[in-house]
Amino acid sequence: MGILPQLDAAEWLALVQHELFLFATFFFILGALDELVVDLAYGWLRLRGKVATPLVDEGQLRARPLSGIAAIFVPAWDEARVIRAMLTHARLAWPQAEARFYIGCYRNDAATLAEASIVAREDSRVRVVVHDRDGPTCKADCLNALYAALQADESRSGERARMVVLHDAEDMVDPAALAALDAALDHAEFVQLPVLALPQPGSRFVAGHYSDEFAEAHGKVMVVRSALGAGIPGAGVGSAVERETLERLAQLSGGNGPFAVKSLTEDYEFGLNVGSIGGRDRFLRLRTREGRLIATRAYFPSRIDTAVRQKTRWIHGIALQGWDRLGWNGGIVRLWMKLRDRRGPFAALLLAMAYLLLLSTGLLGIAALFGVLLPVKASPLLTAMLVICSFAFVWRALVRAVFTTREFGWREGLLAILRIPVSNVIAIMAGRRAIAAYVATLRGAEARWDKTDHDDHPASLAMAPHTA
Repeated sequence: MGILPQLDAAEWLALVQHELFLFATFFFILGALDELVVDLAYGWLRLRGKVATPLVDEGQLRARPLSGIAAIFVPAWDEARVIRAMLTHARLAWPQAEARFYIGCYRNDAATLAEASIVAREDSRVRVVVHDRDGPTCKADCLNALYAALQADESRSGERARMVVLHDAEDMVDPAALAALDAALDHAEFVQLPVLALPQPGSRFVAGHYSDEFAEAHGKVMVVRSALGAGIPGAGVGSAVERETLERLAQLSGGNGPFAVKSLTEDYEFGLNVGSIGGRDRFLRLRTREGRLIATRAYFPSRIDTAVRQKTRWIHGIALQGWDRLGWNGGIVRLWMKLRDRRGPFAALLLAMAYLLLLSTGLLGIAALFGVLLPVKASPLLTAMLVICSFAFVWRALVRAVFTTREFGWREGLLAILRIPVSNVIAIMAGRRAIAAYVATLRGAEARWDKTDHDDHPASLAMAPHTA
């Protein structure tokens, strides 16, 4: 007992705070180094011309005949507010006769079924598939029902599809995307286009933080993954898979369909599963000569509660279920990317700790100012680590601002820096909920389709070009 120093309560509090700061800053620096490696890899690949974004002639690309039937799968539960706008825009953007739209509806969702049926009566390329189970089941189950409908159509017609394209009911497809995907599948079995989360004037910070995250992830991280052969996780939208590869995945599932019904993020797993069976994958970034990125555009949640719900599902499915379902197989680069994908819960814990430490530091500083406690001094080691963290934060904020500016202009780029705390708070809340939901599944609870509600569709938005 005599070995331990005799400290009063205030001194113990200062000691605990100091040690927690060391713990948090150590892992923040580790995370910053991880991000810096990705930044350096992107810069090196770009200097070598390995990740250039080619400019294409949109007219020539859209005039290119498709190599066969393109089956577009759109699962839809409770999407009456957006499904007709989505389909109206998509069928006008993709007038090719080979484009066939398969819309997955549920027998107990009369509103969505009615809206989709209106479009189906206007265009014979649109087929409404009514699931034989009450919804919502899960997105993968709905996709598997669409796959069964495609098989039935192929059996009747004797004509096999060239590819299956995945989209959601809130997407605004790019007019050049279908031809671009078709051409890219000449050299790959799975292709993913970028996703752009559109800024929303009524939700500059909550919806806007998605704009920043997707601009950086699909402008840098996915580009690096593709160039290094680290596996391309599907985004669930704007992705295409070659028909034979889809059948191989269905056979490997034991006849239950190619999409994993027990996963909350079946799209993420789907892309990685293509690579695991030897399929070639590619993240495809193209711009028109006018500067428009060929990408899927969509409105993401504009309220903090819906954003937390959506990110809870992502963290639960990718980080927690992904650990269980996909394991840690693969080479060193794939393992590195899996580790990055699964850091969500730990990152949420660190962020929560950091904000609590900042709050406690402020309170202790006020107490010291009034003479209640002695001022707390950081050790030289902690001071150095805090300085490194400060520089790392500035660098990360600048990188995020650059990628947001490239897609949405300098005003959104500046807002990207201000939105970082919003992104962090949502991550903390979603991480806590994801861990609670995962623990519940370990006790026997069923993981359900906690889908995101959509009120608006951006089809009327003019896609302004950006040439940066």
